[in-house]
Amino acid sequence: MGLSIVLGAVGGWFLADPVWAALSEPVMEIARETNRDADINYTSVTEAFDTKVAISLVLGIVMAAPVWLYQVWAFFVPALKRRERRYAVGFLAASVPLFFAGVTAGWLVLPNIVVLLTSFAPDQSSTLLSAKIYLDFALKLVVAVGVGFVLPVFLVLLNVIGVLSAKAIIQGWRWAIVTIALFTALATPAADVVSMVLLAIPMIILYFVAAGIAGINDARVAKKAAKLLRGADTGSDG
Repeated sequence: MGLSIVLGAVGGWFLADPVWAALSEPVMEIARETNRDADINYTSVTEAFDTKVAISLVLGIVMAAPVWLYQVWAFFVPALKRRERRYAVGFLAASVPLFFAGVTAGWLVLPNIVVLLTSFAPDQSSTLLSAKIYLDFALKLVVAVGVGFVLPVFLVLLNVIGVLSAKAIIQGWRWAIVTIALFTALATPAADVVSMVLLAIPMIILYFVAAGIAGINDARVAKKAAKLLRGADTGSDG
């Protein structure tokens, strides 16, 4: 896993400059729209270099997602039966595109968050942000949304290994929706209802899809257990 991230980071080094330019654009937009000083500053000699390294590393983590997601699955493999390990293909097939979709969603809502949070500053003030602090905020947000999109797959995984039942997932739907709503409300400006809804809908749908898949799996397990029980009863009668 570490090697795959390093290799991804090497490739990310060559993409770091355009990525940083795109991440910085919301701050530049503040300067254009509000007619006040807004810029990203480097507050130490090494901060520019550190920024590029950090971007490269996060790009490496994103590009290596198929590898480390498989490693997460492999962590649970000892708890599974041999026949159940075939679900690894389905886990990766679902989690990898969902992670990338989440990263994309986080990337799209980032400008709204930056505009919202900086709008609390007085009109005559300047928005001068440290490159390191701003980058840390932006990258954590983007990756966090990506991980958020993958969480329903982990719910299914926990169900497959018998830790979490479909009933428990369904019973928690109110808390799930409240949590998703709070997250999307914080991730988008109050006036930008469209962005909030567009971010919340897929997360809610994914939660209920996970509950549905868990329900199918629970029914399969219960049917298999009932069949074994009938077989045991037949054997004891004989």
